[in-house]
Amino acid sequence: MKNYQFLIFFSVVLLIYSAVNYYIYHRAMQALPVESGIKSWFRWVFIFVAESYVLGRFLERLHQSPFSDVLVWIGSFWLAAMFYFLLSVILIDLIRVSNHFIGFLPGSWQTPKATTNVMGITLFVVLSTVFIGYLNAISPVYTRLNLDIDKQANGLEELNIAMVSDIHMGTIIGPKRMTKLVDSINKLNPDIILLAGDIVDEDLAPVIRQNLGESLLKLKAPMGVYGITGNHEYIGGAEPAVKYLQEHGIVVLRDTLIKVSDAFYIAGREDRDKPRFTGKSRLTLGKLLESANKALPVILLDHQPFDLQNAAAAGVDLQLSGHTHDGQIWPLNYITQAIYEVSAGYKKKGDSHFYVSPGFGGWGPPVRIGNRPEIVNIRLKFLTSAKNDRTNLAF
Repeated sequence: MKNYQFLIFFSVVLLIYSAVNYYIYHRAMQALPVESGIKSWFRWVFIFVAESYVLGRFLERLHQSPFSDVLVWIGSFWLAAMFYFLLSVILIDLIRVSNHFIGFLPGSWQTPKATTNVMGITLFVVLSTVFIGYLNAISPVYTRLNLDIDKQANGLEELNIAMVSDIHMGTIIGPKRMTKLVDSINKLNPDIILLAGDIVDEDLAPVIRQNLGESLLKLKAPMGVYGITGNHEYIGGAEPAVKYLQEHGIVVLRDTLIKVSDAFYIAGREDRDKPRFTGKSRLTLGKLLESANKALPVILLDHQPFDLQNAAAAGVDLQLSGHTHDGQIWPLNYITQAIYEVSAGYKKKGDSHFYVSPGFGGWGPPVRIGNRPEIVNIRLKFLTSAKNDRTNLAF
């Protein structure tokens, strides 16, 4: 039944993807001069680029190779370019339709040459945007928060946390990016490292082939390195992904509550999408926390930031989440802001603190427009009062 549902979902996505590509292709072919020799090869280049992501992902599942890597990279950039080409073509067509009824464009703007010029300008703007977005995506920042927890922590006065979400280790986030991530985390000299889900980007094969787990083994924190599952661990197969992470130094909390240094609790929830992929439900938050001594601080890792009021009501002092990517590429952030109470950043509800990270890696395009990838450094002070502040520092 689940395979049938997945087939329907994949078919719908593929149909939409094909329709969008055909719309862009058709309008581009109309914009090219009839006598232009570009049309003869443009068709095949477009088909290759448009099919590269789907083909690359398919080949990855059969056999990971440099050829499949190249296809995935090309296709990933195309996803971002396709999105902005789609917005551009829609805007151009809206102008054309409006001009048909109102007639506000001068005649010189409606010639075949003008149409070709518009196509050239659109191409330049979109490719420039994607390139800048790529540079942005590989230039993460430190985000720092100082928070007060109005609880005693058995003598512990301060906790230095390094938190990262949505690493998406795989073909795109490879050895170079992982080395930079680990070095940047270790520079913070954290007491504890928390990974808030989507550590692996679906398929485990690229992770194994590139030995990305070796980087994880270099993470240093005296109180340990803890992680949780995200939806992408479940998309690619949660059990082998969790096994791999645990073999490489990550304590994966799967609806698990543990006491650290007899001073505070870390609770890690299974991803919200677990029932969709396994048919099994995750623990309720109340059940997960029922054995906790609420006199001590409670930190919750929950990949998808839904139902924040439940965490506040359950006595969670700090919840850390990811998943949203804050839309990743503008203007998709407006969609995530409409879906989630917090799409990215900090919020306090009652005595509970919440932070949602836009993540370190990305899904699909290696491009970010409108936000920065980040490593979060949180200093918890177990005092009665302190100011909360947040700053971004590039590194």
